[in-house]
Amino acid sequence: MHAITIPEPGGPEALVWAEVPDPVPGEGEVLVEVVASAVNRADLLQRQGFYDPPPGSSPYPGLECSGRITEVGPGVSGWAVGDEVCALLAGGGYAEKVAVPAGQLLPVPKGLDLVTAAALPEVTCTVWSNVFMIAHLRPGETLLIQGGASGIGTMAIQLAKAVGARVAVTAGGPEKLARCAELGADILIDYREQDFVEELRKATDGAGADVILDIVGAKYLDRNVKALAVNGRLAVIGLQGGVKGELNLATLLGKRAAITATSLRARPLGEKASIVAAVREHVWPLIEGGRVRPVVDRTVPLPDAAGAHRVLESGANVGKVLLVAPAAAG
Repeated sequence: MHAITIPEPGGPEALVWAEVPDPVPGEGEVLVEVVASAVNRADLLQRQGFYDPPPGSSPYPGLECSGRITEVGPGVSGWAVGDEVCALLAGGGYAEKVAVPAGQLLPVPKGLDLVTAAALPEVTCTVWSNVFMIAHLRPGETLLIQGGASGIGTMAIQLAKAVGARVAVTAGGPEKLARCAELGADILIDYREQDFVEELRKATDGAGADVILDIVGAKYLDRNVKALAVNGRLAVIGLQGGVKGELNLATLLGKRAAITATSLRARPLGEKASIVAAVREHVWPLIEGGRVRPVVDRTVPLPDAAGAHRVLESGANVGKVLLVAPAAAG
């Protein structure tokens, strides 16, 4: 088969479409012929040499995919050759085939095409696990999403609205904010021109956000805590703004607030399977009912993954950038 390899870390040009050995499904795994994958920030970090795959995982980038099962390994039940699926991966999505633990498979939602389904696994699992399973966002509460126009952000807006929450977003510029509003965002903050702490305070009569979903990290740490409501929960899922920041613990204590930080990739298989099962139970009906949909900015041929990485690095996208395998593209 062919896959996107990284012979040496570097810029987008470091991504090389090359012939590599076929994967073999092990105990509890299936082999998926990849139709599409998606670009995530973690892929950019891996390309740069800053985020190695977990031990035993595929060396190729790609944290999600959609495709068809071509082989079922020992110990797998409930799945069969020919099933159309999408999957959460620890790596290997940028390839023509990938071995997937059965607990990380999801059926393609009814009404959604197979290519578009590749936009779902990482964002739905990240948002549901952090905003709902950990931060316990409830109806009537306010969620602030840092980066509302991202793949994560566009899904978080819709899921929060679906459960009856009020949604605030930050994004860069009026066009991206308009797209967030179309998805249901109530409070629109241009981080380039406005102070999100002050704007959120105005919009919530001084209360702040009950939950904040943050992709920025250190740069926003102090301001995120200031933006929290009493009993607020800050969920950090990204480090685009650095890894070290100062925190005023008195402010945190005064608000009786909590900070959590998680990533999906290195979690044990059992934890991932539990998250995937919860997504299938709670999110899939919303997608099949038309209340939630993945937002796809564009599709790019998989061999041109470098071009897709340049799009994500430029910040030009709204929603997900998908990579389509050559066979699927015809």
